[in-house]
Amino acid sequence: MDSSRSAQRAVIQFLFTEEEHASQIYRRMKEVYGEYCLARCTIFRWCQRYEARRVNIKDLPRPRQTHAAHSTTISAVDGLIRQNRRITAREIAVELSISKGTVHHIIHKKLGYGKVCAQWVAKHLSENQKTARWELDPSATQEFLH
Repeated sequence: MDSSRSAQRAVIQFLFTEEEHASQIYRRMKEVYGEYCLARCTIFRWCQRYEARRVNIKDLPRPRQTHAAHSTTISAVDGLIRQNRRITAREIAVELSISKGTVHHIIHKKLGYGKVCAQWVAKHLSENQKTARWELDPSATQEFLH
């Protein structure tokens, strides 16, 4: 038996078209689905939707909050990280008066940084960056070769 939400909504739609009352639909579904049954208020809500001539059993898309980071904000975050590689996301958020979530999104998604030994480091280094790191401190990378 499929106890998914969409399957239960289809059952609600079927029983509603058979002119069952919402409370009777809930009782019948509770007997069949047991603890996996949709909540009573949810069943009543879907009955109201079907009464208003809704035919789709899927949820309507919900608007997501987008991280609208301007290029000036992104460059400001990048500048703070380049000044101090040990700065925290919280400190950046306070400094720039933006949310910590936005800072996290900019650091990880826009700039491609990750924390390594408490320092922000680019996740994917180019060949030039790898060579420059090797030239700066060959002993640090030597331990990974053995």
